[in-house]
Amino acid sequence: MVKLMATYTVRPAKETPRGYRCLSDSDQVRALTHAPIIYFYPPVNVSLESATEILRHSLSEALVIFYPLAGRLHWIGGGRLVLECNALGALLIAVESDAKIDDFGDFGPTQEIRALIPSVDYDKPIHELPLLLVQVTKFSCGGMSLGLGISHTITDGLSALHFISEWAKIARGEQPNSPPFLDRSVLLAPEHSSAPVFDHPEYSTQPLLIGKQDNMEERKRETATLMLKLSKDQVEKLKDKANKDRSASNNKRPYTRYEAVAGHIWRTTCKARQHESQQTTTLSIIVDARNRMEPPLPPRYFGNATFRVTAESTSGELVSKPLGYASGKARQAIEKATHEYLQSSLVYVKCQEDVTQSRNFHTVGCAKGAFYGNPNLEITSWARLPIYGADFGWGQEIYMGPGAIGYDGKVFVFPGKGLDGSFLVALRLQVRHIDAFQKFFNEDICSQEPLSINPSL
Repeated sequence: MVKLMATYTVRPAKETPRGYRCLSDSDQVRALTHAPIIYFYPPVNVSLESATEILRHSLSEALVIFYPLAGRLHWIGGGRLVLECNALGALLIAVESDAKIDDFGDFGPTQEIRALIPSVDYDKPIHELPLLLVQVTKFSCGGMSLGLGISHTITDGLSALHFISEWAKIARGEQPNSPPFLDRSVLLAPEHSSAPVFDHPEYSTQPLLIGKQDNMEERKRETATLMLKLSKDQVEKLKDKANKDRSASNNKRPYTRYEAVAGHIWRTTCKARQHESQQTTTLSIIVDARNRMEPPLPPRYFGNATFRVTAESTSGELVSKPLGYASGKARQAIEKATHEYLQSSLVYVKCQEDVTQSRNFHTVGCAKGAFYGNPNLEITSWARLPIYGADFGWGQEIYMGPGAIGYDGKVFVFPGKGLDGSFLVALRLQVRHIDAFQKFFNEDICSQEPLSINPSL
């Protein structure tokens, strides 16, 4: 049983700048939804009432510094938005639950986990929706969870974690010392640019299954989430396998752990989906532009500074060639993200009359916006993000991860707790592919042979 104990609208503790602020061209192609993040804390001698008061007062102080999160979005035409800084505040909910932390198993992003994060009614006018929603839940075992929904339009992962880190400092009674850089105009397309100088397949309709005219059937298929762990030894094994074939691909620099894991996930997905060998498939990778721009973005830039890049191959090539081939394709996509390419991407967005189709709605079964599911894949890496250490005064979390995964083919890769070199892999796939994916994912780490694919399927 779950019992709602309190609901608060938390506004900034002091007067903050008011008025409309432009969003960057990078912000304009983000999902309209909120990124769900979940933290679990072990049993502690802190009541729900005390925890809620600590969170409420510290959040009020944090919103003075990160005041855009207390604002609201408004439509301005062409599928674009503007931010109104109006101090209307964030939502904070306190809940008691009969559940125990152990009931949540490996903390995979299930419906039960999603229920620990405030839900949002996206049928409401967008200017009525808070940009930040928080739920603190006290379990019968004495443990707690903190579930956050943070607007995709306002922040990327690193910005969200920056905010959470500073908020936690305030909650612990410390002084925040890393103010955000809030001027988003640094990621507006240059005024003198009238057309992109590169092709940008990441904004195009992704490949369809052979013989299909659209992706509607794939969008509607039943999906489920899966959480897998790669030990440090398994990650190193994949890295070694990927690098065995590196000399043939003219890559002088060894593949990274992430490139090896990304290639492994892409190959495994193609095999589990039983694609025809000629099936075209893309891998979308999210890259951070902060240090790729020239000059680099100002430290602690607060906004969306990540960009999507895509690798393309056929399923037959991916699964019949060694792992190094898939990892090489992933690297080629990542290395495309130069300053010039990223600037061209901003110009591409600026030149679109309507950006609606570029938005991904991150909602299971949603028929709107871009689709990156079967036969394609999208990987977001938190491998280098400071995802751990959100201590609000009752100790560090025992787990942090995505609270939901919105669609088929979406994958998160993030470091295991303790930073022991392990990776956690959370993904959503069609139910009919889950068992095969899990089987091949584990088997092929040990296998030295290229995978096989059935060309008749």
